[in-house]
Amino acid sequence: MGEYVFRGRLISVRVDETERGPREVVEHPGAVAILVLDGKGRVLMVRQHRCGAGRALWEIPAGTLEPGESPLRCAQRELWEETGLRAKRWHKLGAFYTSPGVMDELMHLFLAEGLEGDLGPQVEGEIAELRFRDPREVLEEVARGEPGDGKTLAALAFLLSRMGSDGETLPLFGDPS
Repeated sequence: MGEYVFRGRLISVRVDETERGPREVVEHPGAVAILVLDGKGRVLMVRQHRCGAGRALWEIPAGTLEPGESPLRCAQRELWEETGLRAKRWHKLGAFYTSPGVMDELMHLFLAEGLEGDLGPQVEGEIAELRFRDPREVLEEVARGEPGDGKTLAALAFLLSRMGSDGETLPLFGDPS
């Protein structure tokens, strides 16, 4: 472990000495992303301003783990806070590092199906808009040059890799923990 040069509310930055010289590492508590599917195979996306991008982006619901919170519980909380929905079925699809060259953030990806509730953000000021979208249309926008959100692109690639030629989702494996 190196020397901390910044400690903030959400992240800390430390400098590690390596054989290749000093390396800055951003420490993050971890996060979840939720691939929410409706009965038509559309993906729920939220539009919100992202300071790092300097603009609003369309992305799947996501959020940061609270201390001691399990990834599944975080995903359930974030889904409700950002969309007003709850899901009957949850599947863990995997986990990935968001930017391992500079950050230790591990993001847990979940699939949520069997939706209940009224669509609408429960926390004011965070989400500008909600919309169910065809996953292929979102990827077409990226192919045309519209920058995409990494977690959303990873989730859509995962989803499309498991879709049959008729558009039906093939069986997914993984438990909700």
